[in-house]
Amino acid sequence: MIVGVPKEIKSDEYRVAMIPVGVDELTRAGHRVLMQAGAGQGSGISDEQYAVEGAEIIAEADQVWKRADLIVKVKEPLPDEWPLLRSGQIVFTYFHFAADEQLTRAILKSGITAIAYETIRDARGNLPLLTPMSEVAGRMSIQEGAKFLERPFEGRGILLGGVPGVLPANVVILGGGVVGANAAKVAAGLGANVTILDINLDRLRYLDDVMPRNVTTLFSDRHNIIYSLNRADLLIGAVLIPGARAPYLVRREDLKHMMPRAVIIDVAIDQGGCVETSRPTTHSEPTYMVDDVVHYCVTNMPGAVGRTSTYALTNVTLPYVFQLARKGLDRALKESTALAAGVNIRDGKVTNAAVAATFGMDCQ
Repeated sequence: MIVGVPKEIKSDEYRVAMIPVGVDELTRAGHRVLMQAGAGQGSGISDEQYAVEGAEIIAEADQVWKRADLIVKVKEPLPDEWPLLRSGQIVFTYFHFAADEQLTRAILKSGITAIAYETIRDARGNLPLLTPMSEVAGRMSIQEGAKFLERPFEGRGILLGGVPGVLPANVVILGGGVVGANAAKVAAGLGANVTILDINLDRLRYLDDVMPRNVTTLFSDRHNIIYSLNRADLLIGAVLIPGARAPYLVRREDLKHMMPRAVIIDVAIDQGGCVETSRPTTHSEPTYMVDDVVHYCVTNMPGAVGRTSTYALTNVTLPYVFQLARKGLDRALKESTALAAGVNIRDGKVTNAAVAATFGMDCQ
């Protein structure tokens, strides 16, 4: 099979979907790997490092898309890439369809098979290709939140961990999954008072056992969310319903409960956001103000730490790439329930129930 890896074109995206060891394993198995020139530069990987492992370095993105049977990416194809999609081609990447109806309809029209990293499930029901980026985003959310709480960035002028004689910040985390747990770990380590809200009591019991004493768990209902907003200096949106749009847990009118210049980091923005006033932003223009509350809603947070994120992501994606290349699409899907769960669109039809329900489409 011919595997193509184009350079990511999303704003401030420094990750790449293949590292040299992946090229080595694929080429030794008899496959061809087409790397667009400069694709690994943002992650500190040179074209020469790919070439020495057997990759063909291709100058133009359109030639990678045109020649490859399997395209491996990090982020969803952007409008400039839609004309390059070819019917019958496999595209393996993060799609997050539920947050973007225009993208969904473009992929349906293209005729490709869209396998989404974020809906692949392993035998234990986990999301192995979403987990490492959720770990990065969760930890980054506190790093970014601490920065934007500073007064020069329009925040409240609060040091997250406080100092002797001065109270630390209150950090509220909506969702106790991978993002929420990693955010809580970092915030607690810096000395903040942390509250995690979730609807899964078993998960809350687990977090209560493993987290330090400055982390409190709270059942996520409307009253508890409002109570927590009143105290929050930093709010982390860490809600995930795999494949589906994130629910709005914080409404526009709820912002009046927050303190002036409090900060919201909506990590759920990839799936539409869990705060009603959230809208996608970029690393170059990460924040905006609504009702005197700072909103940070960058859709590719892990892209800012490209080297860490690239290696964390490719550690888990390469085995699936290898399955697709070695077995071909039909056999790979038949033999792997994990890969089959990743198929969101095929042959012009939506095959993921959550995506179909989001847009009122039929699910095949």
